[in-house]
Amino acid sequence: MKKLLAVLSIALLVVGAVTIFSMAEDTAIPQPSASDAPAQTASPSVAGAGSVYYLNFKPEQSQQWQALAKTYTEQTGVPVTVVTAASGTYEDTLRSEMEKADAPTLFQVNGPVGLKTWRDYCLDLRDTALYRNLKSDDFALIEDGQVLGIAYVIETYGLIYNRTLLDKYMALDGAVIQSADQINNFETLKAVAEDIQARREELGVLGAFTSAGMDASSDWRFKTHLANLPVYYEYKTDGITSTEAIKGTYLENYRQIWDLYINNATCEPAVIGAKTGEDAASEFALGEAVFYQNGTWAYADCIAEGLTDDDLGMLPIYIGVDGEEQQGLCTGSENFWCINKNAKPENIEATKAFLEWVITSDEGRDALANQMGFVTPFTTFDAGYTAHNALLDAASEDLAVGHTPVSWTFPTMPSEAWKNGVGAALLEYAQGTKEWSAVETAFVDGWASEYAAAKK
Repeated sequence: MKKLLAVLSIALLVVGAVTIFSMAEDTAIPQPSASDAPAQTASPSVAGAGSVYYLNFKPEQSQQWQALAKTYTEQTGVPVTVVTAASGTYEDTLRSEMEKADAPTLFQVNGPVGLKTWRDYCLDLRDTALYRNLKSDDFALIEDGQVLGIAYVIETYGLIYNRTLLDKYMALDGAVIQSADQINNFETLKAVAEDIQARREELGVLGAFTSAGMDASSDWRFKTHLANLPVYYEYKTDGITSTEAIKGTYLENYRQIWDLYINNATCEPAVIGAKTGEDAASEFALGEAVFYQNGTWAYADCIAEGLTDDDLGMLPIYIGVDGEEQQGLCTGSENFWCINKNAKPENIEATKAFLEWVITSDEGRDALANQMGFVTPFTTFDAGYTAHNALLDAASEDLAVGHTPVSWTFPTMPSEAWKNGVGAALLEYAQGTKEWSAVETAFVDGWASEYAAAKK
């Protein structure tokens, strides 16, 4: 019987988050186009004549991976190539690259659904330093006794807010709240957002929320990350961790948070199809909006745009569910490293050695923890390599006060096609060309049909 330990348990996430809370070249593919063993920190062996090709999923860490690969090549002589897929194109890029003679030796899947697609390419990682230093099997994709993928970063997302602007709002006469802590349910969030929108000229902003851009660089925030909330609550209510037939129990809650976003933003709902992730990031950095749905990975961009740690806070995304006052931020991983078992043997060994160096060397651990801001599930990061910044600290504080984190259920979403269908329906609804029923159809019927198609 297959045993798939892919969906991270809430308990482990809480413990993990608190505990852990060239030839090198970087090429951006253009649009559109665990174990009980002790930690091992010895220097990895150099892997002969082999080479490494990493297809990176995260554009926001592209430069750091480039620099880290260069350092490794300088130290070992082993060529490391890092290619970064453009936002929203990773699966298509991976398919294309895997057909080439020099296919990636290191790639990633997003969880159990992604593993189904790439299962035949995944090397068993059980006999690697990566697995030996993993804190728990709950951070691994294990099937038929084989370790086929290992999470390398635990992340958190919610509503990032500009503390300075929110403080300015709370100082206004008649402000709905006097403390950010009072925003602990949808009704309060709605009241605050709508009051900010109504008083935006007085506050000096363009909207309560940044634009909900629905191009490929931004739509994942809503068709995947925001959609996680209704899926999470349905799973929680039904006592399950996945399903082939979603019921859509909480789609009206999904609708009300989406309505709140698009009707209290820096732009009119009709134009969000042309808005990008860069637009939202810029609006937030320039102080044009108070709230910005994104995650801990956005920290570096916020700081690079001139914000400071004192400017940044993060709240849970509330959708109007009973008892949500105790709900926390969304915490989990959809980033599982896999080694291509079809690569040349010498390249497989080179890739193992590179990953060992990444998680055990000072250079590698500093890059992941301090430069990329990763909270990792590896024991080797416990001593002196725990990432800290305003957003990570907000996540830790949210756990410390006893809030229940929302687990990432979107790795169980049936396919990228399903997400695209939901995203298209959300956009048409925002533009006024379709009713909300189109979103419900894409969500429920699309879920069933995509799971059925995966079985064929």
